[in-house]
Amino acid sequence: MTMMLESLEHDEELRLREFPVARKKIFLAHAGVCPLPARVAWAMQAYLDQAQTGDQEKTFYAARVLETRQLAARLLGCSADEIALVGPTSVGLSLVANGLPWKSGDEVICYLDDYPSNVYAWTQLRAQGVNIRYVRPKSLGAITVDDLKLLINGKTRLIALASVHFLSGYRLDLSSVAKLCRDHGVLFCVDGIQSVGALETPLDGVDFLAVDAHKWMLGPLAAGIFFVRKGIQDTLRPTLVGWANGLCPGFVASDDLKFPADASRYEAGSQNLVGLIGLHACIGMLLKAGLPAIQEKLFSNSRFLRSELSRTGWDLLGDDDRLSGSVTFFKKGVDLERLFVELTKKNIVPSLREDRSGQKYLRLSPHFYNMQPELEKTLEAISRPTS
Repeated sequence: MTMMLESLEHDEELRLREFPVARKKIFLAHAGVCPLPARVAWAMQAYLDQAQTGDQEKTFYAARVLETRQLAARLLGCSADEIALVGPTSVGLSLVANGLPWKSGDEVICYLDDYPSNVYAWTQLRAQGVNIRYVRPKSLGAITVDDLKLLINGKTRLIALASVHFLSGYRLDLSSVAKLCRDHGVLFCVDGIQSVGALETPLDGVDFLAVDAHKWMLGPLAAGIFFVRKGIQDTLRPTLVGWANGLCPGFVASDDLKFPADASRYEAGSQNLVGLIGLHACIGMLLKAGLPAIQEKLFSNSRFLRSELSRTGWDLLGDDDRLSGSVTFFKKGVDLERLFVELTKKNIVPSLREDRSGQKYLRLSPHFYNMQPELEKTLEAISRPTS
């Protein structure tokens, strides 16, 4: 375990200073929208203070954009020239869907019960004659290579899946799916928002990955990373075009539109600078904590929660062998909406979700700064509701 995680475990005042939300709440909804750590908020506020006295761009440290690309590349284990800073996950997925040269009859494999961003980006391609084929796992989110083998064929152009299912918490075997794609000459696009910042997310064999910072990365909304493998960048046409990615020395437009030679070609206009400052700060914090140590802590949290919830009669989604940072559970006859309200009144923050059938679930998604006593207090509140 890294020094940062050890320090948080042994110094409660430091933990509360770094993560102010923990002063008042047990926040266990990082798979939704996270609260900002103090150092991320401080960095953003410092920039905003400077931006009050002049041109917002000129008060921005220009090298910070390159530094942010480099930090993102370290986090993902790729090259900085494969990183674009484009904002929400939905934008990155849509850039893939809209930028590839589709032919009528091409097929995309995706999952209808995935988060809607990773469904609608692909279904809108039907207007171009692209066929959408849905993978149908045996249980919610539990997609395996064997499930995909039933669908893949000579017309399959791309497989688009989430690294971790947003509801069940099932962690996809990225490496095995990537190998399947390579073996069949199929592109692989990953919605990484439920793993990046929490778990190691191997990109070997992945062609595209999109992730926003507002969940496990502990960063601001709409400050995202878009990974495009170097060898595929000439194939993926930029579909958002402006002064930033259309080369225009001296801000003079050319009749011959040319793009940068790296992934910055997907960044069309002015950057969300306050978001980039927050992104820079949160990635730096995650790297300091160390992703292997974060993953180990989250797996430990999940194993503990799954064991205790199962022992007390709750039904669990997901798989003990494909853990992530989220634990989702339900019990027949229990009013989960009421329990959710009770927990929030006690300053315990889970997520309330439902599936296609309308079945309700509670989801717990603690991060590395959540400590064992918080989890125990949460389990106690779940097992002994007040009303």
